[in-house]
Amino acid sequence: MVEEERDQTPETTEEPTEEPVAETPQDLVDAGEAGLETGPAKGPALDQDEGQIQTDTERNRRKERVGLIVSDRADKTVTVAVEALVRHPMYKKRVRRSRKFMVHDEGNEARVGDTVRIVETRPLSARKRWRLANIISRAE
Repeated sequence: MVEEERDQTPETTEEPTEEPVAETPQDLVDAGEAGLETGPAKGPALDQDEGQIQTDTERNRRKERVGLIVSDRADKTVTVAVEALVRHPMYKKRVRRSRKFMVHDEGNEARVGDTVRIVETRPLSARKRWRLANIISRAE
C-alpha cells in the first residue's frame, strides 16, 4: 500500500530553493553559521517577536547620589562627600563609609555645607564624571 501511494504521487522536478537569508543575529545563531557562539549576548537585547532592538529604559538611567559639599575652592567644581551605612562583614555593625566626588557646577552656585543631588555624566576632566543636578538644602 505504501509503494502504491509513492507511485501515484507526482514527482516534482522543481529546483531546490535557496535557504532563507538570515535577517537577525538570532537567525544566524539558529542557522549555525560558523564562528558564532551561543553564549550570553553582549549589547542590546533583541525582541524575540520582531527581531528589533528593545528600548530598555533601565539601560539609559544615570546614577544619582545625594551628598554634602565639603569644598568649593575650584572654579566650576565642587567636592561632594556621599555617605553610606554598610554592615561590617564580620562584626555585623553598621559602619559609615564616605566617598568624595568631583562635581561640575557650571554656575558656581553651590557652597560648602549645602546638600546637593548629583548625576553621572560623561567625563568632563581627569577626575570629574558627575554634575550638579540641584541643591536640596542650603547651609545655615
